[in-house]
Amino acid sequence: MSQLAARDPAERVELLIKLTQRLTALLDRETELFNARKPQEAAGFQAEKSELANIYRRETARIGKEPALVGGAPAPRRAALADATRMFHVALETNQRAGEALRTISEGIVRAIAEEVASRRGAAPGYGGAAPSGGASSAIALNQMV
Repeated sequence: MSQLAARDPAERVELLIKLTQRLTALLDRETELFNARKPQEAAGFQAEKSELANIYRRETARIGKEPALVGGAPAPRRAALADATRMFHVALETNQRAGEALRTISEGIVRAIAEEVASRRGAAPGYGGAAPSGGASSAIALNQMV
């Protein structure tokens, strides 16, 4: 599905409400997993989230260009869509903050591991117990064929 198959503005609004609520639920679940430091568990619904986000983006762009697509829907349902959209944006912001925090933590862990590995390598003695010369070293392979 690449767009909503609505017959009229009222049906389009109902479909948009359901789409927005489902996206919000997926974002909320992903945020919970980020906060629990279990981001790998979110992999199971990333394809659905991506597909729904693309449909949402396309539909909101269409409505931006053609407001009549939802203009004929009952006012209370348009208000419900506006509420669902506000909740979606709150969930999106919360998810982004949690994702950034998780990324910062992960980068800090990787940096700490890299620094520990580097400090242990620098402390290792060279051949015959001699300390390394202090310069960078690299392996060299020679080919005897001319």
